[in-house]
Amino acid sequence: MLPLCSSAFSPSNERFVPGTPSHLLVNATLWTGTEVLEGVDVLLKDGLVARVSATGSGGALDGYVDKIDVGGKWVTPGIVDLHSHIGVGAAPGMRGNADTNSIKAPILPWLRSIDGFNTHDQALNNTILGGVTTMLVLPGSANNIGGQAFVFKPRKTSGNSPSEMILEPPFEDGKRVGGRWRHMKHAMGENIKGLHGATRMDQAFNFRTAYEEGRKLKVKQDAWCAKGLENTEPFPVDLNWEALADVIRGNVKINVHSYQTNDFDQLVRLTNEFKFHVTALHHATEAYLVPSLLKKAFGGPPAVAQFATHARYKLESWRGSEYAPLALANAGLTNIMKSDHPVLDSRYLLWEAAQSHIYGLNWTLAMDSVFSAPAKAMGMDHRIGHVVAGHDADVIVWDSMPLTLGATPAQVFIDGIPQLDSPHVVAKPHLQFIPPSSSNAEAGAFEAVASDGNPDRSPKQFLESIVYTGVRSAFSVNDGDVQQVFGSSDLSSSFEKHELGMVVIEGGKIVCVGLECEGVDLKGLTSVDLKGGSILPGMTSFGAPLGIQEMPSEASTQDGAVFDALGSDVPKLLAGQVIKGSESLSFGGKDLLIAHQAGLLTSISHPSSPGLVSGLSTAFRNSASNILAPGAIAQDVASLHVVIGHGGGGGRSYGGGSTGSISEQIRALKNLLLGAEDGTELGEWFEKVSKGKLPLAISVTKADHIASILILKKEVEKKTGSKLRIVLEGGQEAHLLADELAEASVGVILNPPRSYPGTWDTHRTLAGPPATKHTTASLLTSKGVVVGLGHLTSDATRHARYDAAWNYVSVPSVFTPASAIALVSTNLNKLLGVEIDTGLLAVEGDAFGAGSRIVGVLAGGRIEVF
Repeated sequence: MLPLCSSAFSPSNERFVPGTPSHLLVNATLWTGTEVLEGVDVLLKDGLVARVSATGSGGALDGYVDKIDVGGKWVTPGIVDLHSHIGVGAAPGMRGNADTNSIKAPILPWLRSIDGFNTHDQALNNTILGGVTTMLVLPGSANNIGGQAFVFKPRKTSGNSPSEMILEPPFEDGKRVGGRWRHMKHAMGENIKGLHGATRMDQAFNFRTAYEEGRKLKVKQDAWCAKGLENTEPFPVDLNWEALADVIRGNVKINVHSYQTNDFDQLVRLTNEFKFHVTALHHATEAYLVPSLLKKAFGGPPAVAQFATHARYKLESWRGSEYAPLALANAGLTNIMKSDHPVLDSRYLLWEAAQSHIYGLNWTLAMDSVFSAPAKAMGMDHRIGHVVAGHDADVIVWDSMPLTLGATPAQVFIDGIPQLDSPHVVAKPHLQFIPPSSSNAEAGAFEAVASDGNPDRSPKQFLESIVYTGVRSAFSVNDGDVQQVFGSSDLSSSFEKHELGMVVIEGGKIVCVGLECEGVDLKGLTSVDLKGGSILPGMTSFGAPLGIQEMPSEASTQDGAVFDALGSDVPKLLAGQVIKGSESLSFGGKDLLIAHQAGLLTSISHPSSPGLVSGLSTAFRNSASNILAPGAIAQDVASLHVVIGHGGGGGRSYGGGSTGSISEQIRALKNLLLGAEDGTELGEWFEKVSKGKLPLAISVTKADHIASILILKKEVEKKTGSKLRIVLEGGQEAHLLADELAEASVGVILNPPRSYPGTWDTHRTLAGPPATKHTTASLLTSKGVVVGLGHLTSDATRHARYDAAWNYVSVPSVFTPASAIALVSTNLNKLLGVEIDTGLLAVEGDAFGAGSRIVGVLAGGRIEVF
């Protein structure tokens, strides 16, 4: 094995930019990567951490030094992402930016991610805004061996080339530098089966034959070396297999996309057959169920690089558990949280770590999972992942403790160079991080393992009456608006300054809210201490296909796409008709029950279609057992839904089955509103819309398309004399027309809640703090636009309360606690024409903090206790 870089003090950083001034961070609360040090100074010089010392004790400084008093703020190493496709799957996602996968063959160890890396990826700047300073850029998972990976930093360089962005170039002056780790991507399971028609049996043989080629090359090379000066033949070289020979030699870090136990077992046998070590399993949904198997891998168990809660999107991920990090830690395995960018926006990788702590992982291990553990897995912990003398000066100053909700960089240094120009940092409202109950988390982890990844998530305990004590604030819905009915609206002060009250519920109704409940008999009532928590309205899910789809990749688990109502291929029996969401529903799914436990008591879902008209949405109770259960359907018809855009809905096939342009879609919509389909069921529903009796929800993202819709609205209203009730879903560029939307009384449901420039139609998104003062939601709200928050995927709906709170803590000048809650409750109901009893939630701990949890809900007139 070649000698590797040691962890000794590095004398220089080859990425240092001459002329960069030194920076002294004064009075920091420092997370070094292993421990917390309070009251320290950190000197950044020549691209390195030059010194860490107690504040004021560092002695004299040479030359000019920019002193920055951080005022006790948290300072950490830069975040390290072990699994990213940034640059090779560049944003905006267009054909010319797609270089993640080659589908030439299942075995491609000779490919290299650096050859597809696009330095113009808009996500590079975005990821810096989240504190990411290093990422391992992997090929995709379309192949058993997809190719070699490279470690990049996202900092823009003077030459703006991929080679300049590599952390440790493998070549200097045209010569290979010995001892530098190489990296390679392997993948197992469904992805390869789908693309190459291979079974897992084929997969195993693919690996074994490839590694045999690598082994034979290594044998030849070793034999050549053994001859020494007696060699007369050239050194054996084979570009196809040299990387695998280097794997067996021990010089390559292997990262494996895998989910299921049978894949792990196959991989463990392969490592022992060819004697190589696996650095990390990625995704690894079932890893927490079989830690003993992983420990049998050659060279020791791999780390597990995973999502916190993103699961159930295909069969392989069906057994995913939020308690997996805790279960793995209990088994002695290393947790790493990763983004798989752009599957998850790497800008919010820190949120994955925070979630792992919410569900029981020790907070130091949660921090380790995005700082030092991935650096070690890369073999780069001699220079990144820690703030110690001699390491690269990749350092983040945070506006709050990193695991608190909405923690945002106040400054990001990469190679000692500040990356944020005039960052927008606000004083966040006071947030108390309530550590999760270890007993609850341990019980959740035990149940997840004991049930083989399929715990019973159905409601189990019901009460008619209860008293909640330790209540800091209470909110209710009055005349369709969220209002605070108890507690101070000033959440910027500490908990100790607030008097805690109680809320009494009897017979499914609140009978008392206040400091005391005189005249209310509390004897015999179950009492639950909310520990400074809150009573909130129940929330609503919209955007995700809850109740209509369980696994996107499995046709048998979903309703499927309905015929384009305007297409030529519509069966005669369905011609001119519109499908209702209530005709599509399935109950009892995991995501439905998880959403319910997360406080989303109601969902509004509609059919999907390849054409302009999707169908009619319905509002239903997430916890219902079936469609015939009492109260399962809260409102049979909510809104009529259409799609304007490129692919994924609008612009696919309508009117004779041909692909329609955006202009044709707009014209078709206008004609429908003016009676083009009179005499049909489709025409009847559009007549209700044109008369203002039914909301029209339009899925649209681009500002120019939104502008055309606003013109359409004005023209139709002039001809009909009625006001259209239009709401936009998606709306990533809606901020560019905030005043016009407010004037037209058009609301916006932002989906996803935090925008990402994933397509050309969304590339002008508003970044939000620290780059801009406003989030998209706060800017629209400040202009008077009614805003709701939706979700693209079913598993993301559980974050609704956190998404609302994120806007509140990021822009408290615009949002109050009540108006933030409305983003995921009453605003959605208003915009989509739903009139329902929202129910109530009992939240333990700070309802606007990441550590809080829902301990009960009031739905359908009864109390469920979690």
